[in-house]
Amino acid sequence: MKRRVVITGIGSVTPLGLTLEETWQGLLAGKSGIGPIRLFDASTFPTTFAAQVPDFDLAPYVKDPAPYAKAGRNVRFAMAAARMAFDDAGLAPSDVDRSRFGIYMGSGEGILDFDNLVASIARGTQEDGRVNIVPFAEFGLRVYDGLRELEQEPNMPANHLAAEYGLAGPTYSCLTACAASTQAVGEAMDLLRTGRVDRMLAGGTHSMIHPLGVTGFNLLTAISTEPKNEPWRASRPFDRDRGGFVLGEGSTIMVLEELGAARQRGARILAEMVGFGTSADAYRMTDIQPEGRGAAAAMRMALADARVEPEAIDYISAHGTGTTENDKVETLAVKLVFGDAAPKVPMSSVKSMLGHLIAAAGATELATCVLAIRDQILPPTINLDTPDPECDLDYVPNRARRAKVEVCLSNSFGFGGQNDSLVVRRFIP
Repeated sequence: MKRRVVITGIGSVTPLGLTLEETWQGLLAGKSGIGPIRLFDASTFPTTFAAQVPDFDLAPYVKDPAPYAKAGRNVRFAMAAARMAFDDAGLAPSDVDRSRFGIYMGSGEGILDFDNLVASIARGTQEDGRVNIVPFAEFGLRVYDGLRELEQEPNMPANHLAAEYGLAGPTYSCLTACAASTQAVGEAMDLLRTGRVDRMLAGGTHSMIHPLGVTGFNLLTAISTEPKNEPWRASRPFDRDRGGFVLGEGSTIMVLEELGAARQRGARILAEMVGFGTSADAYRMTDIQPEGRGAAAAMRMALADARVEPEAIDYISAHGTGTTENDKVETLAVKLVFGDAAPKVPMSSVKSMLGHLIAAAGATELATCVLAIRDQILPPTINLDTPDPECDLDYVPNRARRAKVEVCLSNSFGFGGQNDSLVVRRFIP
């Protein structure tokens, strides 16, 4: 039999706050974390706004901030989220067997030395527009910092966490874009179920609010460009007038434990992880499979793994990016899985308030499911003012809603066609 897996602690850093509770209260109030980009001068970009983490200081969360001086925002956010997750779990890693304590992080690239990259290209660019590698390299070897370059590697958050807490179990980094932290939590759950570990630190961290990130998504026409004067209205999942997602940043990390290990130390249990489903669209790099087959397959697999019928789901945390295709196809996929019950199952997208945290999105949205179970209330989809006829389900528009919430499904669909779904439920001893 599979071992049971429970969540005992959660830490979160998001555009709505530096704690999970602050984020949660902001979501319930329908507050938006989206505003003008502050991290660089975006005045000439098609998109001038993003969802940024408010003023952040790493010092309170680590023994010594010096080793993180050249680390990216993704690492810094992860260190804070992990510290809060351990505190929430009432767990000191040194008090348990750290050889059976692993890490699974959804992540992306770290800090980019954009200024020196541009300067190197300028030094090496010839009159015909081609780059001469010799002056490019000569200048680059003088200005680049090897440690800073190393911090660009997407496995750095997991490695820093392992070093900070002495966690010597398996350490993995999941790079499946927008689905990464959902997949990381799901695969961490499987490691616990099979007995390879007793505890896992699992979640995601990411920041792509930099010139290359914004430029790339602008070229893909994936992110919203309007309204510049009211950026809080730019993320509009399931609305007829939606125009793309809003780039966000942050980190959410959870302490997952095998039930026996959690009970042995008298842990408070927040919820139980019961189902995980994963699939690939096998279609295109940027477009979701138009009939929703891959998304539906992930949801069906998660429900089967959890041994629950679709009718048992009280709430769906939607991927809900606010792009035209994603919202339409996710709606279709939910109808494929839930059939006649689909209109009766409330689903909402907190990306309308948090923006899209990319590799950190799934774990953050899973955390909102845990809190929805705790407080018996559903976060809204804000800016849903003009319903799209093709998006005709219950998206909890604009206001939080009291509801009976025992079992939740959380969806994440990533670029490249990665689909992941998780089922979490109230813990029943």
